[in-house]
Amino acid sequence: MDKLVLIDGNSIMNRAFYGIMGSKMLTTKDGTYTNAVYGFLAILFKLLEDVNPNYLVVAFDLKAPTARHKAFEGYKANRHGMPDELKEQMPIIKDILRAMNIDIVEMEGYEADDVLGTLSRYGENEGLEVTILSGDRDTFQLATDKVTIRIPRTKAGKTETEEYDRKKIIETYGLEPKQLIEVKGLQGDTSDNIPGVPGIGEKTALSLIQKYESIENLYKQIENNTDDLKGKQREKIAENKELAELSRFLGTINLEVPIKDTLENFKVEEWDKQKVFEIFKELNFNRYIERFGLSGEPKKNIDVKEILKVENKSLDEIIQFVKEQKQMIFDLITEKDENDEKIIKEKIVLLAVYNKEKEEAYYLEVKNESLDEIKEIFEDENIAKIGTHLTKIYILLKQVGITLKGIKFDAKIAAYILNPTNSKLDIQSLAMQYLELDINEYLQSVGANSDNKQINLFDTVSENLDNKNKYIGAINVYAIYNLYNITIKQLEEINALTLFNTIDMPTVEVLSDMQWNGMYADIEELDKFGNELKKRIEVLTKIIYEMAGEEFNINSTKQLGEILFEKMKLPVIKKTKSGYSTDVDVLEKLKKEDPIIEQILEYRQLMKLNSTYVEGLKPYINKKTKRIHSFFHQTITATRKNKFNRTKFTKHSY
Repeated sequence: MDKLVLIDGNSIMNRAFYGIMGSKMLTTKDGTYTNAVYGFLAILFKLLEDVNPNYLVVAFDLKAPTARHKAFEGYKANRHGMPDELKEQMPIIKDILRAMNIDIVEMEGYEADDVLGTLSRYGENEGLEVTILSGDRDTFQLATDKVTIRIPRTKAGKTETEEYDRKKIIETYGLEPKQLIEVKGLQGDTSDNIPGVPGIGEKTALSLIQKYESIENLYKQIENNTDDLKGKQREKIAENKELAELSRFLGTINLEVPIKDTLENFKVEEWDKQKVFEIFKELNFNRYIERFGLSGEPKKNIDVKEILKVENKSLDEIIQFVKEQKQMIFDLITEKDENDEKIIKEKIVLLAVYNKEKEEAYYLEVKNESLDEIKEIFEDENIAKIGTHLTKIYILLKQVGITLKGIKFDAKIAAYILNPTNSKLDIQSLAMQYLELDINEYLQSVGANSDNKQINLFDTVSENLDNKNKYIGAINVYAIYNLYNITIKQLEEINALTLFNTIDMPTVEVLSDMQWNGMYADIEELDKFGNELKKRIEVLTKIIYEMAGEEFNINSTKQLGEILFEKMKLPVIKKTKSGYSTDVDVLEKLKKEDPIIEQILEYRQLMKLNSTYVEGLKPYINKKTKRIHSFFHQTITATRKNKFNRTKFTKHSY
């Protein structure tokens, strides 16, 4: 049976936009946001892979008012406008879809849901198997035996889809899909500002429609006094018939949009590869360019398992090889070590080194007796060190008496300079982004990741060393070497290589030393200061209780609000959904109203001092060094206009 796929463009773009937000937001070199476009394409390509449709349509909303807006002025009135960062991406995704020869349907006076609904019925009548992709569960009303709704959801950082056909809807809600319209009429929808019947929530609405089947039948029974409703619930429903009927209309997807396009327009066709390539190149979507072979070069299809040899080497062999190469492409594998004296509670169990000439990875099980021997190569400034997460490696080595010298390249920092908005800088993500290499897939192929769990750099995997650690180290150093080759070229292209070599790499050692040295904290003085704060807090607590006339939880916004505004009758400055606001701005405005306010403000200030700077600092003080060893991040701060404003210093503890 031929297949038709219908995509809610606005819904999926919106989901992709908020799924890759904040520091994760992707941009081009000129600052154009691309996170929603990238995420949309990822979802689209996965869908095409899963379903392999014969016909494909993407529907978008237009600004023009619909029949719903005309029927109810407040329809969607509470929605915020589309963020500018998302708005600027809408024309881009449409240009890409057109270059892919994917039909776009948008109709003035109708929403994308109406287009999807109409086309789903059209496709079903044409004997097609229909799949609707949308983040909006309102589309559940469209499900039939031949129409399936796919809802993307993110779980554990991975986007998956849930499928709902008629059978699944009945199992989930105990209703036919069309009856969900009746539920919407009673329940309403706050996101679309559909009023519904006041006081009727989802559970009640579902149970009422399960019992009475429709709004029409519900009111018919109320009018005939044959219903089982009682009390205020019956009263509310009876009084709001017009609202229920209006809400049902607002929640009903129109199945009769006058769309002129036919199945011929919806056929999946060959892309205009040149156009797609040009757009992807401009957007820096290199992963997609390589994935679909758009550059004109054959798609890389390297079987790493076949080309990467993994060999156990003796300590002497490793040392000799590194000295000859004057370069060490390396990685360390660690396991947990709960020694409280350590800054990073891990110990090194394996060293992996890459031989670029032979495409071989060498591994050495690291034991206490071998640390003195490998110290020589790590501390040799004439041996260039190429790795990733070198700040952490620096501390790990320092903990065993080794000072890392000759730092030349850190893959994490190189990738950050190339794209400061990219927060996925772990070795797995970088390998996928730059090399189209799935590290976990490789590990599974060699039997080193049979539990199918995500393995991260420095993971605790010491058990079964030969079958797991050696392969993790091997694939990591293979990836590090290839990342080195690619990112160095790209840094040259943007004239950032000098900056990388003269500023960023030397900074790794400086920041690592700062973390290692730490800041001395006098625990006795800290405790003394904390006790003084606690004594003053106790005094203030008694004073506040006396002024309020009763004891209560001063830290509870609800209880404090009741005391100030209900019992003491102070003027209400601001209210929130949860009750009275007692934030600092409100209390500052109430200072002149009652002396209790000054006491509360001082109480809060001292509580914060104690929790943040006394109790808050204690867990970060290393028991051995008596110092706070802050972690200084080199890959965290980015702005749209100045992407090289990069170093942010934050308190961190392992």
